[in-house]
Amino acid sequence: MRRKKITKRILIVAGSLVAILALAALGGWLYFKSTFLSFEKNNAENAQLKEITVNGYAFLDRNGNGQLDVYEDDRRSIEERANDLLAQMTIEEKLHLLKGSGLASAMGMTEPGEGIPGAAGTIVPTPRLGLPAIYLSDGPAGLRIEPKRKGEDRTYYCTAFPIGTLLSSTWNVDLVQEVGTAMGKEAVEYGVDVILGPGANIHRHPLCGRNFEYYSEDPVLTGYIGAAMVNGIEANGVGASLKHYTANNQETKRNVNNVIVSERAMREIYLKGFEIVVKKAQPWTIMSSYNKVNGTYTSESHYLLTDILRTDWGFEGLVMTDWFGGQNAPAQIRAGNDLLEPGTKKQWDALVKAQKSGELSMSDVDTSVKRILKLILGSKKMQRTTIGNNPDLKAHADITRQSAAEGMVLLKNENTLPLSSGKNVALFGVTSFDFIVGGTGSGDVNEAYSISLEEGLKNAGFTINALSKNAFEQHKMAYSKAFTRPQGFDAMMKPYNPPQMVYSAEMVGEMVKSADIGIITIGRNSGEGGDRVETDDFLLTQKENDMMNLVCQAFQSVGKKVVVVLNIGGVIETASWKNQPDAILLAWQGGQEGGNAVANILSGKVNPSGKLP
Repeated sequence: MRRKKITKRILIVAGSLVAILALAALGGWLYFKSTFLSFEKNNAENAQLKEITVNGYAFLDRNGNGQLDVYEDDRRSIEERANDLLAQMTIEEKLHLLKGSGLASAMGMTEPGEGIPGAAGTIVPTPRLGLPAIYLSDGPAGLRIEPKRKGEDRTYYCTAFPIGTLLSSTWNVDLVQEVGTAMGKEAVEYGVDVILGPGANIHRHPLCGRNFEYYSEDPVLTGYIGAAMVNGIEANGVGASLKHYTANNQETKRNVNNVIVSERAMREIYLKGFEIVVKKAQPWTIMSSYNKVNGTYTSESHYLLTDILRTDWGFEGLVMTDWFGGQNAPAQIRAGNDLLEPGTKKQWDALVKAQKSGELSMSDVDTSVKRILKLILGSKKMQRTTIGNNPDLKAHADITRQSAAEGMVLLKNENTLPLSSGKNVALFGVTSFDFIVGGTGSGDVNEAYSISLEEGLKNAGFTINALSKNAFEQHKMAYSKAFTRPQGFDAMMKPYNPPQMVYSAEMVGEMVKSADIGIITIGRNSGEGGDRVETDDFLLTQKENDMMNLVCQAFQSVGKKVVVVLNIGGVIETASWKNQPDAILLAWQGGQEGGNAVANILSGKVNPSGKLP
């Protein structure tokens, strides 16, 4: 009897703990939802605008007053229209405009038929005045939106263009502008108003996890290539967001990192690329970085955002935060950071409180609001542009293949390349068959397909050695779960790195008998939120060293050549092994057509002309 009572008490206590934990989880979810996801539910865009005609001029009566207001008249200057809007807005509407609508869209949490699933953020609508929502989307290598939507059979794939470092290796501003133009066309087709890119941070830290997004260790090259990209994107009437301003050169502890830098180094190195882009391209927006500079968060630095950016350089657009960047919302607005993304209820409340207390002046509010209004007025949304959802993905794939090949750098070639068509090629390394398109995080793209090196070589007329192909298939089958690519939001934060292969001397010896040449692919992936490391990343792994030694010795001992292809987004060590292979091609990460582009270089169809950036 006593045992039954004890058991009953244990069950009651356990049940109570489960109930408490469930309530805590529910409370946590409701807090997260109301603070970060759905606090904008009562501020839906007004989709019932009527067209009327006054004195022979047809326009949308956005505020429903039956009259032609200055801001509704697109014959007037944007300056006039913005001033008219500013005069009509309530304080609440102004403060509301200073922050985004939350993370729901970026996490794919939108109702069928609403918004753009996967878009990173918004500028919120102002329904009383008929102002639309403005959609912001990653990123620097192509749009990152959800490719599939509930209740729809069709898809919304985007083109995965080459990474920024590869594009800068072309040293070809005309070609990069062409890439930007294609990217901007996709934005127009899918209803995106601002592309969150390009990235213009300097390759100061060689192992920065996002170096693949950035252009160079040289600020002048960065500036010219960045300006070409911005001009290409914005030629379509959509905006670019130059990022991450400034000195954001590492991902590790990026939200607390304090960059201590002299004025001269700041101006000559870390700011120079941004300055060139602003003066040559005047981007619609600039994104402030997560880090501090000399003790102050960049998004709260009046010196960086107002004195340098606007007074010294003449920047005319708006500044937005990186997502959840900075700590003090009112201080950010005062400094000249106009838009807080992705927006939280906490920020909204802080702005309201600061304005009422006088901590945030109406002058500062109006300055930022006017900059945001100018962007809205200049957007395609205010021009009633039809969203076609039908970009020319085939044409953009051609641009991707061309630009990818032009940015590849031939590091070594000892009477090996180009290869004659029809050769039997033994491929080594996982990434020979599973080529890396680009890095992870906001620089990732949901593309319809990607071409591996294996596929590219087949398309160019080569034969893939059956034994090397079978070895990969067996390896993939043995580690099938590791070869499952993360999808959706997971793909943004989890680099895809399947396990490397191990080769025996017997296996390689059999391949040598039937193959004409060996190609080893070394792959590296990285992304947002963390930096690379030295061991097994900057340096070759033990498996890679063993593979390099084994393959080079086996092929070269019978007079056959070995080529190494570097499918990487950042630097790796080469000094210890570069003497072993006969040729080395730095292929970077060439987007969805990367395999075809590499094959074009190896076959001699395209002459390698890339230069180290």
